[in-house]
Amino acid sequence: MSHKLTAFAKQAAVIIKNLEKRNMEGFYFETAAECTRAILASIPDGSVISWGGSESIKEAGLMDGIRGGSYTLIDRSAAKTPEESRELYAKTVLADYYLMSSNAITLEGELINIDGNGNRVACLIQGPSHVILVVGMNKVVTDIESGIARIRNMASPPNAIRLNRNLPCAATGICHNCLAPECFCNQLVVTRRSGHTGRIRVYLTGESLGY
Repeated sequence: MSHKLTAFAKQAAVIIKNLEKRNMEGFYFETAAECTRAILASIPDGSVISWGGSESIKEAGLMDGIRGGSYTLIDRSAAKTPEESRELYAKTVLADYYLMSSNAITLEGELINIDGNGNRVACLIQGPSHVILVVGMNKVVTDIESGIARIRNMASPPNAIRLNRNLPCAATGICHNCLAPECFCNQLVVTRRSGHTGRIRVYLTGESLGY
């Protein structure tokens, strides 16, 4: 094991202990592949699964895994009209499992997320029976303020470029704390504790995932 992975494992142990204090479960795996295998093994066949926009769960191979499994999938991107999207979202709220990442996580076990429409953070807060988050150790920060700064300056600009948004951060690579029409930094949510035992599970991995 490299010195970097050793440090990640030690940091993850601290985070997992603090997640437990906050009524959330935490797990650590050196690789995304190991992480994905563990997640798929924990989801029963026939489960209804949906997900929020996340490059991390794609890069980890989790999306390929669920698409190849025996599950019922709710994919909002398949909606052709706003009405269909709304109907699919209503079904998502009742899903057995919701998959996502976190834009940042503190050493104290707090989850920090910035969202556009709010559907992703809404499902994190309430709705689906279980929420599974895949989080690379590249997203670990010391505190909430550092997490917000990380999201605004390291995650949002490349995401804006990926989505071809007409935003100042897409043009400069730096957050301008804008209120532009296409802004997707509309909701800022800090999850400091889960009110439902066993609902939120955070899978940390030693690989860098997402933005």
